[in-house]
Amino acid sequence: MGKKSKKGQSRASVHHGKAKRASQAAKKRSTSSTSSTAAASVKKVEQVPKPDVQVKKVTPPIATPPVASATPTPTPIIPEATKPEPEPEPILVNESLKDDSPKPQESAVATKKSYASAARTNIPEIALSKSTEEANIPKQLLNNLHLLSPSQTKLANALCKAPTNQSHIFNDWSIETREDDSKKIEFMGQLVRMDEAYPSGGLVGYIRNARGLLEKSKLGENPLEGWAPSVPDGEMFEIGTKGFDDFEKIGMEEIGKCGFTLVAGGLGERLGYSGIKLGLPTELATETSYLQYYIETILAIQSRYAKNVKLPLCIMVSNDTNAGTVKLLQENKNFGMADDQITIVQQGDGVPALMDNDATIAIDSKDPYKIQAKPHGHGDIHALLHSQGVCKDWCAKGLEWVIFFQDTNGLAFHTLALALGVSKKRNLIMNSIAVPRKGKQAVGGVTKLTKASTGEERTINVEYNQLDPLLRANGYPDGDVNDEKTGFSPFPGNINQLLFQLKPYSKALQRTKGAMPEFVNPKYADAAKTIFKKPTRLECMMQDFPTILDTQESKQVGFTSIAAELCFSPVKNATADGVALQSKGTAPGVAATGEADQYAAIRKIMTSIGCQVEEAAPDTYSGITVVPGPEIVLKPSFAVCPAEYKKQFPEPSKIQISARSSLVLKGSGVIIESLDLDGALVIECEEGATGVIRDLVVQNKGWVKVVDDSSDSPEYIRIRGYHLNKTETKTITFKKDGSIDGYSPVGSQVAETKEEVKAPEVDAKVEK
Repeated sequence: MGKKSKKGQSRASVHHGKAKRASQAAKKRSTSSTSSTAAASVKKVEQVPKPDVQVKKVTPPIATPPVASATPTPTPIIPEATKPEPEPEPILVNESLKDDSPKPQESAVATKKSYASAARTNIPEIALSKSTEEANIPKQLLNNLHLLSPSQTKLANALCKAPTNQSHIFNDWSIETREDDSKKIEFMGQLVRMDEAYPSGGLVGYIRNARGLLEKSKLGENPLEGWAPSVPDGEMFEIGTKGFDDFEKIGMEEIGKCGFTLVAGGLGERLGYSGIKLGLPTELATETSYLQYYIETILAIQSRYAKNVKLPLCIMVSNDTNAGTVKLLQENKNFGMADDQITIVQQGDGVPALMDNDATIAIDSKDPYKIQAKPHGHGDIHALLHSQGVCKDWCAKGLEWVIFFQDTNGLAFHTLALALGVSKKRNLIMNSIAVPRKGKQAVGGVTKLTKASTGEERTINVEYNQLDPLLRANGYPDGDVNDEKTGFSPFPGNINQLLFQLKPYSKALQRTKGAMPEFVNPKYADAAKTIFKKPTRLECMMQDFPTILDTQESKQVGFTSIAAELCFSPVKNATADGVALQSKGTAPGVAATGEADQYAAIRKIMTSIGCQVEEAAPDTYSGITVVPGPEIVLKPSFAVCPAEYKKQFPEPSKIQISARSSLVLKGSGVIIESLDLDGALVIECEEGATGVIRDLVVQNKGWVKVVDDSSDSPEYIRIRGYHLNKTETKTITFKKDGSIDGYSPVGSQVAETKEEVKAPEVDAKVEK
């Protein structure tokens, strides 16, 4: 049975402090750091062909965010896991200046917005008749006011005047020449979009809030002051147990009522892959991309469990990934998903980078007409789902749940039914799919927090560097240590895979506009905390959702904990970084381990029901040690959750797979009753066809991983350090016309139980 741990709650946050006046020196600074132009980014996006999916470029709602946190908050990692991508320099596109004029080649279903050069701003009217000294307008701006619209002029004045004091951003504007006029207009367009997008008073509010949080950070104020930690309430499972099976059975009744939200803002550059991470092959046995795998899983769930509804997918992209995501969908016809099932929401321009404790806006050191922008964080997803009416639409369709998942986690859906069972039985509004973590492990822990002065309770992620001192200060003298019985910390690890009950989730978004609390995490270069090593910014995280729940709703937050080997293995690091992490005993999070862990998870599930699957000896590729096989790929059309494995392998004790084998199974119509495999076998059952594999013995040369460090190899091979040599393969196809290729059922005149079949050429592809 699932083990209960105790009930839980949230991380305390800190209210915005009063804004400080910027120093005169800060006003004159011309600034540093790098960035991309918003205008250029917008142009690039607009040049992309319109997708046949619902594309919604989003302005996050103007709403006051919840209380913000000032204490440095490193993002968690499990196994080095939930840490977001390194801050991308290109600016996130969020055009906030609406232009209703018709655009050419507009898709019938696309709702992509275009924008003009003027819009509402968040600051009051400023009289331009004031003297330069009174309005604090630098002469460089004053001599270029004729280029600005009235709303842009208001914004520029508000940024220059006290107490915002950001006139330095105009210091390098040319006065005599008109050659840079177009760049000045683009610069103001970027400022207006940032102003429009920030959900608490525009850029003036951003500077005010940043100064307050930076002051608290400098003073070392603790955002958790007054909150007492305790063990949260949730369920912990091991696969193959009655508790797992019971909760999964409940969840299987709910799995056809889900909407799916994919947070996909990152490129693969950090991995050594030039495309979007969603386009990276999850494994080499079939070379299925992550996006294809996710869509195939959703469609498989829909075909078997949804009742008169198409299960929707919402993808949150950035300017970096928008074009690549649209292209990947278009070129592959959405991988079989209908156009109206997919909605793409796009984050905004980001927020200005800040150079110091006075929140001095940073300018691109190579271009005086660019603001250095940084992402506001994946917490924006809640605001986007609300502002674009996604949740409202999903509720109207009768859906009851929404699952958030990451762009390169091939284990994301193995435990979905289990988590749904926990949420259904416990009536949870938010359920964090979590993993066991060791005491003091560098990953945030799901924790219950109670505020004695108010009686408030929250179950929320607390960063690992805050959890241990918090425990020591509140009656846990040993801090964050392992439980003697389980060998793990009682505070499970957050992996940012979140399950929400749709109606109360949507209700909370309507009340708050989905704005998440902000925090700031400057890296100081001096003991006095007055100099930054690099510009910082305010950001927000999606796992802080419990902060916006009311007292009663906060009691409906919990977790579902299961071993990481079954639910979490992201691909997010370059090979060299992975080698360093693995040497310290931390999961490397590279392409080779992501692939190996996918095979391993399937082996684990198969052995849990009684299949006989050997395990290969560890091997090392490009310095990364993995267990290379057997390579087993069960396509979503064959099985999604462990409960389905039992149906597809009705006599698991009769399934034997050797350590050097490779197996690919596709299609729900095929049942594997008995199989002895020592080599490579691919079985496909066409839609509408049925078939049974019985007493089949396959022996052939199979597939072999070959070390590959050639610079001529494709990127997805180079980042793994090997390619797959498909030397010999047995292929069986059950066709919908009733015929069978490559297999003679037992009892027929040409039945064979053992055969060695020549495989296609080495570079042949396995049929997907």
